[in-house]
Amino acid sequence: MSIFEKIIGREIPANIVYEDELCICFHDISPQAPKHLLMVPKKCIVRLGEAEVEDKETLGHLLLMAQHVAREEGFLDDGFRVVINNGSDGGEEVPHLHLHLLAGRKMTWPPG
Repeated sequence: MSIFEKIIGREIPANIVYEDELCICFHDISPQAPKHLLMVPKKCIVRLGEAEVEDKETLGHLLLMAQHVAREEGFLDDGFRVVINNGSDGGEEVPHLHLHLLAGRKMTWPPG
């Protein structure tokens, strides 16, 4: 069971900013920007590279809820970055798909 499943199941506390039937969004415990939130589907999709056609609704929902959270948290207008890590070379640390929402500073390119 991943740390995200434990957060979803309320076995581990988190600073939750949004939740609905498909996803949960909370503050990252190791922020890489002044605002760093994680948008996590409640269904355990291991990584984007393993998503199936039937995950289409959940994947689209995550992006729309990222927009919603950015608006509610006050960083939609100034801009933000959405990052999905896939696999070890992609920086994936938790084997449960999640979107990083980063904001509160200028983002550079390339990212790293």
